[in-house]
Amino acid sequence: MLRKINIETITHDAFIDVTDEVRRCMKEEGFENGIIIVYCPHTTAGITINENADPDVKRDMLMRLAEVYPWEHTHDKHAEGNTAAHLKASTVGISQTVIAANGDIILGTWQGIYFCEFDGPRNRTMYIKGMADK
Repeated sequence: MLRKINIETITHDAFIDVTDEVRRCMKEEGFENGIIIVYCPHTTAGITINENADPDVKRDMLMRLAEVYPWEHTHDKHAEGNTAAHLKASTVGISQTVIAANGDIILGTWQGIYFCEFDGPRNRTMYIKGMADK
């Protein structure tokens, strides 16, 4: 199973919950058991798994990333001016791997899968790859 998903981000920084999208793709493909990889092919965006119950967690994470990696820094030399977005994406990472069992992904009670935008708004892509048990 391989799915390409288009995501249109509307803000500069955002955590977009894609958990239901992963589940929808699995259901449509009839994917039952194995490993699911959620992958982002962008250098200024990423994928993370974190709490999906309290929206303040997303806000706090974006705030803290902005504190650690301010948008403007006097020593940045990257011509596009988005060094902070590259650093945030490298810190968060570009993919997450989850276990699939009995047609669903195994996540903790409060966990969700997020596409992380750090240089939006943009039209983005993510991939969902399922590798089935034999």
